[in-house]
Amino acid sequence: MSKTLVKPQARNATRNDPAAEALRRFRLIFNAVKTHFREVEKKAGLAGAQLWALSVVRGTPGIGVSELASEMDVHQSTASNLLKSLVTGGLVEVERSSTDRRALALRVSPAGLKVLKRAPGPFSGVLPEALASLDTPALIRLNRDLDKVIQALGVDKRAANIPLGQPDT
Repeated sequence: MSKTLVKPQARNATRNDPAAEALRRFRLIFNAVKTHFREVEKKAGLAGAQLWALSVVRGTPGIGVSELASEMDVHQSTASNLLKSLVTGGLVEVERSSTDRRALALRVSPAGLKVLKRAPGPFSGVLPEALASLDTPALIRLNRDLDKVIQALGVDKRAANIPLGQPDT
């Protein structure tokens, strides 16, 4: 965090306290996300973001690294890092383009398909799936209100493109 948070004044955190209620809602969301990622790692043996990348490659055979990054809404270096472990683990196969030797075409290997079969969905994660189910007006309101929380936290906004299920590197 780039900003030091000021400790809020002591308050009676009762059930009717709106700040306490909002905190409980965030806890519910974060714990649902953590539970999903633990289940993914247990059943698939991959971090959530790696599983998501693997599923995107399966859905778009021949996809390149920059297209994968765009599909996952992450920086290209993040997508490259996710792919390194998938390639090293034999889950993704890489071919060089015959016309442009710098371009890579990615495909899921048979081992990668086995991992996807045993992995729990949704592959993109429970939070993106839940957000995608909301209508546009609700998302606009949510974004506006979350912007206020983000501003109060003083967070580094570059972290917005790091997947929640990103393995620790």
